[in-house]
Parts: sequence; C-alpha cells; structure tokens
Amino acid sequence: MDKYTLNNGLRVVVEKIPTGRSVAFGIWVKTGSRDENETNNGISHLIEHMLFKGTDKYSAKDIAEIFDGIGGNVNAFTSKEYTCYYCKVLDEHLPMAVEVLADMFFRSTFDPVELEKEKNVIYEEISMYEDTPDDMVHDLIAKAAFGNHSLGFTIIGTQDNLAAMSSDTLKDYMKSRYTIENTVVSIAGNVDDNVVELIERHFGEFSVQGGDRITPPPGFRSDLQYFQKKTEQNHICLSFPGFSAKDDQLYAMILLNNAIGGGMSSRLFQEIREKRGLAYSVYSYHTAYQDGGLFTIYTGTAPKQTEEVLKITMELLADLKANGLTPAELKKGKEQMKGSLILSLESTSSRMNRLGKNELMLGKHYSLDEMIERIERVEMEHIQQLTARLLSEPFALAMVGQTDEAIAGFGRDRLV
Repeated sequence: MDKYTLNNGLRVVVEKIPTGRSVAFGIWVKTGSRDENETNNGISHLIEHMLFKGTDKYSAKDIAEIFDGIGGNVNAFTSKEYTCYYCKVLDEHLPMAVEVLADMFFRSTFDPVELEKEKNVIYEEISMYEDTPDDMVHDLIAKAAFGNHSLGFTIIGTQDNLAAMSSDTLKDYMKSRYTIENTVVSIAGNVDDNVVELIERHFGEFSVQGGDRITPPPGFRSDLQYFQKKTEQNHICLSFPGFSAKDDQLYAMILLNNAIGGGMSSRLFQEIREKRGLAYSVYSYHTAYQDGGLFTIYTGTAPKQTEEVLKITMELLADLKANGLTPAELKKGKEQMKGSLILSLESTSSRMNRLGKNELMLGKHYSLDEMIERIERVEMEHIQQLTARLLSEPFALAMVGQTDEAIAGFGRDRLV
C-alpha cells in the first residue's frame, strides 16, 4: 500500500495488484447522517443521489451509458459517518472512469427539476423501507440506543425534511462537509505510478478547506422503541454499548460476536433456529463508529413465540457472562476471522474499501500479517473482560410488530 498527498493536501491511497486486470476507484467523504441535525437529516443521502443526476458536461443518461459502454459499474452509498462514490472498471478504462467521477464530484448541476424528481425517488425508497420491518427495526434500535444524538438518526431522512431542501441547500452543505480534510481517494488494482498524476490532474483543483466533525461522542441509552405495524412476525433488536473503530478490544469483540450470532454455527443460530425452529433469521453484529459502537442481536419470530425467543436469548447471554466461551469457540472464531479477511483480499473492491475507510476514519493501515497477529493475540481473558463490560448495563430494545405486549414489561436490566 502506498500513500500520497497531492499538492493541495488531498490524501490518496493506492494498492497495486498487477496480477489482475480490474481497478476499483473510490472517493470517500467523512460526512453522513451523524453530521446532520433534526431539520436537515437526510441531506447527505440526497446529495449522494444528486451527484448522479448530471453535470455541465454529462447528463444522468450519459453517466450510465459511459460505464455500461466500458463494461464497468458505478455506484455510491451513504452511511452514518461517511459517503463513498466508487466504480470498478478494466484497468485500461480507469482514466475515463476517474474523469467522469471527478466531474460528478466537482461539477454536478443540482438541477431543480432533477432534484424534485430525485426527491420523489427517495420518497419511494422511504415507503419501501417502511414496508420492510426487518430493516426498520435496525433504525429503531439506533434511536433506542443513542436517543437524540445524531447517530440515532436514520440515513434516509424524512419526507418533510427532504421537501424543504433546495439546490442551494445541498450546495451549501457540500461546501461545509466536502472538504480536502474530509476526503480520501482510494484505488486498488492493476495500476502503475502514473495513477498519481491521473488523480492530480482531476483532483488538483480541489480547494475547499474545512475541519473535522464536531459532534460529541454518543452516550448509550437503554431505551425502548416500538413501532406498531401489521406484520406476521415481530422483528426485534437488542443492543449493548460496543466499541469504537480505534478500541484495542475491537478484535475480541468481533470474535465474541462470531460465537454469539455471527454465523450458522453460532450459539443463537443453533439454539433458536436449528434446535427449536423458532426463527428463520437470527443473528448478531457489531458496528464500530469513530468514538463508540453497538453490539446488536436481531431476530424475527411469530408473536406467540416472542417471549420464548427473548427468554432463550437472555439465558444464552447469562451463560456467556458466567462461563465465557469455550476454547473450541475461540479457536474456531479466529480461523473464521482470518479466513474472511484473507478471502476479502481477493477482491479489488474490498481492498479499495478497506484502504479508503481506514485512511478516512483511522488515519492508519495494518498489513495482513499485522491483522492476523492481532487476531492471534486475543486470549480467553480478553473475551471475559469484554463480556463483563458489554453486559454491565441495561440494554436497548426495539421492536416492529402488531403489539408491544411481549416487550412492554421486559426487564432490560436483567443481565446487570
């Protein structure tokens, strides 16, 4: 991995992979729903959409046809803490791809007519999301865990907020967040040293300066959020305070998550789905933010089975707190984690994502050997210490379903 700084200060990270013919290219910006407030929540996601709606040089159709015409793909996503615009193309087409993405990044027109059409697209996206309770519940649990902190906001925003936004609103927000300090370009694939000159040519004009985000660290709340909806299942999330992307216990947390609900051999999957047949989908995951995190358990089950599923989940967690993992679980988790890591490196897209995110959020990079060494360093005592910390306070709870009867009196402090 090589890191360069352009004359204007823009950071560029490059991983050369001469054995392939593809190149993944990404523009990463440290802005997301975390950087919004209650009145402009959704603006980062709307800007992401609008960068595909045309520039002075290219129409939205032109952008689509260019990438289709070179056999590549182009897309973007917005998260709570960053936005990424990316493409994957054959190495010979990288100059064209960079030129088009740079034009989108710097010279999108934000045409008012296109803006209104794209707002309607997002209104439909909001409706689709509201028709998907197993997605909605994950936004609810963020609200239950973080309250009014911006990490509790949805990424997609609200229809009322979006309706009030104009082209000037979007441009002003970009000036405040789309700055050199908040931006990283990442590239992985079959490139040579000339790639830096290519990036300098198209990004050297970037001159908007600005500081880092100023939102305070999130405090964890153990609240309850319920959304009444006519569903065949209750969709439930439990969340515990997790660990930041910079926390030394992050690798231990990932190993613990794998054992609890990270795969088909995990405790939750085996007990709730395989042994008892109480759910089709049951899993856990950990989300690491810049200065905090969440460990979350999800399940979808019939209303009549909800209390039983919650009871089993509590029993599994209580056993984990009392007895910890087995040596076999820890060993299996390490092999699983190393395997996932190594397999992900076979993809130029995964490598580009890792480079961009690490540079943007951490400002540093670990080699494969260093990451494997950090995995191997995790001992049983680290897992035990982490478990005690994880389950030391009441958890947050969220549910989408027809009635809150099963959770209304559920003790969220029973593991403490």
